[in-house]
Amino acid sequence: MSRKNYPERFRKDAVDLYESTPGATVRGVAADLGIDRSTLRGWLDVYGTGRKTAADGSAAASPLTAREPADEAVSGEETLAQRVDRLEAENAALRREKSTLATERDILQKAAKYFGRGDELVSRFQFVADHCDTYPVKWLCALLEIARSSYHAWCAAAESRRARQAADDVLAQRIRLIHQADPTMGAPRITAELNDGVPPGERVNHKRVARVMRERGIAGYRKRRKVRTTVPEPADHKVPDLVTRDFSAPVPNLLYVGDITYLPLADGTHLYLATVIDCYSRKLAGWAIADHMRTDLVAAALKDADRERNGLAGSVFHSDHGSVYTSKEYAELCTALEVTQSMGAVGTSADNALAESFNAALKREVLQDRRHWPDEVTCRREVFRWLVRYNTVRRHSYCGNVAPNTYETPYAATLSTTA
Repeated sequence: MSRKNYPERFRKDAVDLYESTPGATVRGVAADLGIDRSTLRGWLDVYGTGRKTAADGSAAASPLTAREPADEAVSGEETLAQRVDRLEAENAALRREKSTLATERDILQKAAKYFGRGDELVSRFQFVADHCDTYPVKWLCALLEIARSSYHAWCAAAESRRARQAADDVLAQRIRLIHQADPTMGAPRITAELNDGVPPGERVNHKRVARVMRERGIAGYRKRRKVRTTVPEPADHKVPDLVTRDFSAPVPNLLYVGDITYLPLADGTHLYLATVIDCYSRKLAGWAIADHMRTDLVAAALKDADRERNGLAGSVFHSDHGSVYTSKEYAELCTALEVTQSMGAVGTSADNALAESFNAALKREVLQDRRHWPDEVTCRREVFRWLVRYNTVRRHSYCGNVAPNTYETPYAATLSTTA
């Protein structure tokens, strides 16, 4: 863009540059100086000598109208006529600059509305595209400080952007169908659902799924309240920690974790869920629900796992120091089933983090923003449905986003013959 103010020394130097440069043209000199040709012509009318240097270096008459000798002051001072001409030229230049500044201000005010739309660079391109019929593209790009080549490249890619947008709209519809079936699912599990059974070359990237979900306001449920669900109890007898927070196993039916969590009801009472979870696949091997926290509850869950696995002999069961797990009756049951007990430190939930995480996922995905179940029947029904789907349908990130039962398929024959 042109400078807004030109000192008299600059104007005289510009005139001298034109007159002293061999073969110079008004267009060329004005372009070199970054000014309008009309502005340079006005300065030549005021400061010019009427002579210029030809292309061969010889002196020649300027093609512009020279000042009349009669107007020249003998003393070399500016005459009244010269002053009037100069002031009129400067006034005309100032009017043009004022008009240009006013137009630029209006353009920038309009452009400001585009800059709050996310990607600022794309917003600038879009503004130029929307106003290119009103203002020159070169001017708009210079004013918004973007390269014209980048703008034209953006315009050339418009068709591919429309195609990508259409593809994203189709993908969003597929995502919504999956999300409506299970609103707790986030981008990782939805991606796994979309890619299930799809050839490698046709699979969708998890980052794209996350972006489409974010742009359309689709999100899995996230629990906003932190609730403590386990209260450790002093141990009746000493049991070592055989897990040391390593909740992994090379094969199924080798290492289990378990816990009790409460299921709040609207009348202020609770049901209680005891679990037995296989560390190899995160499969819920056994569980039990009751209206009490007696040893019978955790014993029922362990017996359920024993039936599911056709025996637990040789396995390790890890829990916290709840009184039911440290009781003599439970220790006798573990001995009868040939299960070795393991316990974390007293009062440290991280030592049983896998079971704690399972309980949190259950309440987060079933209760969501509710504080409790309306009644016992509803509670049992909803929890039963989630527990069954957990093994058969719900994808688990630890298992490579497949359900625990699917993850254990290679070992199904071995487990069925285990005594």
